[in-house]
Amino acid sequence: MKLIVGLGNPGADYARQRHNVGFMALEAIADHAGGVSWRKKFQGQLADVKLDGVKCVLLKPQTFMNESGRSIREAARFYKIEASDIVVIHDEVDLAPGKVRVKTGGGVAGHNGLKSVAAHLGPEFRRVRIGVGHPGHREKVPGYVLHDFSKSDLSWLEPLLDDIAKAAPLLAHGDDANFMNRVARGQASAKSPDTTPKKPAQRKSNAPTKREAEQSGAGEGALAHMLRRLLGAGGR
Repeated sequence: MKLIVGLGNPGADYARQRHNVGFMALEAIADHAGGVSWRKKFQGQLADVKLDGVKCVLLKPQTFMNESGRSIREAARFYKIEASDIVVIHDEVDLAPGKVRVKTGGGVAGHNGLKSVAAHLGPEFRRVRIGVGHPGHREKVPGYVLHDFSKSDLSWLEPLLDDIAKAAPLLAHGDDANFMNRVARGQASAKSPDTTPKKPAQRKSNAPTKREAEQSGAGEGALAHMLRRLLGAGGR
């Protein structure tokens, strides 16, 4: 059994912030797995999923970021899960936006969520570091990560979360190298324009136009809908 944790702060005021990308990634994994029901437990929101046959517990601590370790420790003790089988997904300012790296152990680099997790579990848990970019000056980091993603960030954030969700079974199997490769390939594919000439498609009489689709919401997946709900009116 694996415990996969997304770090973030609870509540609508924080939902769109860079610091909450761990929550966003965990929700994308749950959406991709399908049929997931969240419940309140261990001072957090909990869900059970199977990723390629591996039983996993998904956890979003509701203790606020700097006390995340308390919630994770409770869940780990209940399920008797060792630190090496715990995966913590979090924002990383030392990585460019859209870059993903996985590592086990190490320091916390000033991240209050990681600091709390390490204090309660020790350092030897696995970390999925999602790059959100750096504001340029160290003193600006707190305000930067507690600021909403902008609407323009959707161009990389939406496909990245989708790639993470699709590759999550590799994470569950402990295949961190192939997880990172799968996500990187997905990102490279998303950024590579298709230069193959295309013939203009003839519109069928019963096919909705782009305007009709936009008005009806047709063609928008669950993940896209979630992100547009989060980043829509409040995005900057």
